[in-house]
Amino acid sequence: MKQNRRKRQALWLRRTRSVHRWTGVALFLFFFVIGVTSVLLGWKKDSEWIMPSTSSGTELPLTEWLPTAELLTIAQTALVDSLGPEYSPAIDRIDYRPGKGSLKFLFEGHYGEVQLDGATGAVLSVGIRRADFIEHIHDGSIVNDPFKLVYSSLMGVATVVFTVSGFWLWYGPKRMRRG
Repeated sequence: MKQNRRKRQALWLRRTRSVHRWTGVALFLFFFVIGVTSVLLGWKKDSEWIMPSTSSGTELPLTEWLPTAELLTIAQTALVDSLGPEYSPAIDRIDYRPGKGSLKFLFEGHYGEVQLDGATGAVLSVGIRRADFIEHIHDGSIVNDPFKLVYSSLMGVATVVFTVSGFWLWYGPKRMRRG
């Protein structure tokens, strides 16, 4: 009876080791990319190269800020003047930072960013948001949305498989030795 149980446990360990090994081989590149991009994204707030830090402007209430349309025109002009005409001024989103007195203008089709003082319209910063590019690589959306869904689902399931199989590869032999 005990011998059969040990054989079953040994068989499960061999199968688990095989699944763990071949899943790792098949997904090595994806895990490597996720690991590298995770480290970079973890450092984004501490590295000007990855993402420009949030600049501070004049601390006035939002009611005293310039109209958004006027700030947008200033941001679009600053973008093209600083980075060149190849950077489209089509707006993607505006990130208001009332506590810092500034706004971040993010544009479509590239990773350019312009930060303005909300009250004066002064250009505080023009830069490239490499963190957004890194995030698109990290989550698979750099390819397209259906790929992102499949990629993130596959990598999530693979992480669970690695966690469970890794635990079993550690615990299984201990359990076998105990009998």
